Amino acid sequence: MKLLILTVALAVIAFVVCEQYTDRYDDINIDEILSNKRLLIPYVKCLLDKGRCTPEGKELKVHIKDGMQTSCSKCTEFQRKMARKVVKHLKDNEPDYWEQLKGKYDPENKYVEIYEAFLASED
Repeated sequence: MKLLILTVALAVIAFVVCEQYTDRYDDINIDEILSNKRLLIPYVKCLLDKGRCTPEGKELKVHIKDGMQTSCSKCTEFQRKMARKVVKHLKDNEPDYWEQLKGKYDPENKYVEIYEAFLASED
């Protein structure tokens, strides 16, 4: 019986670990990108399908909609912190791009309450 419980517990842990986005790009310097429009705008254009994508941009593009719909539930703690930082920067400094991103990834405003609550939280 103990072996069965241990096996189930390990299976659950393995499932939870697999359900997180990769942390492969967590070492990217977000502050440098946000402080330099020449670095930032290509990422935004990648997400909007208006420009080429770096490997980091491609990875983000794959998960952005899911992250918006689930309050970044599969994000690492670092990714949640950086997501809030990036969106705050876009809202404050590039509101047109923020509106375009929302229009692309949530065109019917179905998830506004979810991602706005996530962005406002500090967890």
